[in-house]
Amino acid sequence: MNEQTFTVLGYDKIKEEIASFALTESGRIKAREMHPSTNMQQITSWQEEVSEAIEILKVSSSVPIHGLEGMEMVLKGFNKGIPLRTEQLMLMLSFLETCNKIRRFMKDKEYVAPRVSAYVFAIEELPELAAEIQRCIRNGQIDDYATRELLKVRKQIGIQEDRLKEKLNQLLKSAKIKPFLQEAVISQRNGRYVVPVKKEYRGKVRGSVLDTSASGSTLFVEPEEIGSFQDQMEWLYLEEQAEVEKVLFALTGLAEGKEKEIRSAIETMVHYDYLFSKAKYCRSIDAKRVAIHDDPIILFKEARHPLLGEKAVPLMIDIGTDYHALVITGPNTGGKTVSIKTAGLLSLMAQSGLLLPVGVGSAAGIFHKVLVDIGDGQSIEQNLSTFSSRIVNIIEILKETNDRTLVLLDELGSGTDPGEGMGLAAAILENLNSKGATIFATTHYSEIKDFADNHEDFMNGSMEFDLETLKPTYRLRIGKGGDSQAFAIALKLGIHPKLIERAHNITYKSEKDYTTLFKNDPVELKAREQQIIANKHKRKKSSTVAKQPAKRFEMGDSVHVLSLGELGVIYKGPDSRGNYLVQVRDRKIDVNYKRLKLNLPASELYPEDYDFSIIFESKEHRKLLNQMGKKHIDERVIREDN
Repeated sequence: MNEQTFTVLGYDKIKEEIASFALTESGRIKAREMHPSTNMQQITSWQEEVSEAIEILKVSSSVPIHGLEGMEMVLKGFNKGIPLRTEQLMLMLSFLETCNKIRRFMKDKEYVAPRVSAYVFAIEELPELAAEIQRCIRNGQIDDYATRELLKVRKQIGIQEDRLKEKLNQLLKSAKIKPFLQEAVISQRNGRYVVPVKKEYRGKVRGSVLDTSASGSTLFVEPEEIGSFQDQMEWLYLEEQAEVEKVLFALTGLAEGKEKEIRSAIETMVHYDYLFSKAKYCRSIDAKRVAIHDDPIILFKEARHPLLGEKAVPLMIDIGTDYHALVITGPNTGGKTVSIKTAGLLSLMAQSGLLLPVGVGSAAGIFHKVLVDIGDGQSIEQNLSTFSSRIVNIIEILKETNDRTLVLLDELGSGTDPGEGMGLAAAILENLNSKGATIFATTHYSEIKDFADNHEDFMNGSMEFDLETLKPTYRLRIGKGGDSQAFAIALKLGIHPKLIERAHNITYKSEKDYTTLFKNDPVELKAREQQIIANKHKRKKSSTVAKQPAKRFEMGDSVHVLSLGELGVIYKGPDSRGNYLVQVRDRKIDVNYKRLKLNLPASELYPEDYDFSIIFESKEHRKLLNQMGKKHIDERVIREDN
């Protein structure tokens, strides 16, 4: 299994849909970590779990799975020498209460889900810890009665606060400072009580200035009469905080002493969340349990692609029983790609222990690898064409394939010359078959039908096409390759059968009578006659004047020889067939003008009196010509190139 397979087949989307049903982040994370297994016992165990979870949901759709949020952070705070805060302890209490709820919930579910309901026994009751947290924390704060020392300190704080407020009220009413106040109110600065004194009377009120107003006209002064009271208050607050920390340390110690039990309970609750999210998803797609076989087979009856919803057309997919290679041929847009994606995705889901959207009697085998080549897969990074990148992918598939591999190939051999593509497709299928792979392939090459028909390990299939509506039905038919719908569609749209007969002869090198299809409808056949009536005034070639090919190139012209992909130089021509003699490197070849393209004319390359023998004749040849121009040389002959 690899990430490319998961992405192409849509397995990642299935995981996301399952995650959307989870109630906690931990459950969602576990859903996204779902992975197919190759262990038959593990797969069947997962199936049994999901089946039982579905039965529980039928009895009660509201499963008490909550209280997990934040527990991971609580556990991270263990054994750090720092006490848990009150909000963390409240999360712990909420979690312990949820554990009690799930234990009570599962108690009466044993008869429908013996395996799943038994998981609650891994959740230990921790009544002492829960009771102590409840006793010590009320309304998100450490309660006064958590310890006797804390109660004593808080009573002293209350008494001291009353005395302080009484003293402040006396100061506000006294003639000693009342005339110098901005207003008769008490406020706090940095946790200490102050009175607002007018700036100009700073020297009239003895005490410490703790703050100034924004305008600077008011000074917030702590009168010296209450300074000692406030110092005593601060000491009491420190004592209170120390007592609170003692309580938090005590509660944290109790929780840390039960760390093993708490972790086990969290794991069980996360598993419940993950399990019921799978069950809810399987219910949403009306899934059923399939038989799991150790052999690599696929038998999906009325299989629906889980991501298509109600739009999915049920398919019958059977591979690995009497044959282990299914080849689907036929026109595009018929649903071939959806068929192989359905087979691959449902196989991955089955090996993940999920129930499948299939009919009764379906079965799934176990594959150690699912390898796919679907889509264009064009590699921009490697600058490869669609065909090249797919071949690179198929090379990797050929390397990794064995007898426990499911190989899914869509439009095998496409993107290149049809003849070579068909041959390549057949060779690849043969090789994969020799490795023992289970193969599900689609191709638009009709010749592959004959290949599959003549091979005992292969079976043909096709996507059904409705000739009445001229639309595909998206139904898979096994046992019959896809017919050439082009001829049938052309007939349906009004082409004369004689033209179709000629097309059939050109395509298949055989005769077939299409005219008999209209024996009961002569009127329709007559209406099409105009298509094939020959024109009596058709232009004829003149037999008296032989047409000479037009001269397109001159001696010395630099030309592209398209068939070779090289440059050459025109030597002579054209002849009666339009061929030129072209110098290419050290040889002269005949090339038709249709396969030549002007690069640069001779007039731009050479002067008017240029001696072209320098280009077209060898040095020895030109030397001999020069000698023969001066005198006769015995036994030497010069032949001119034709």
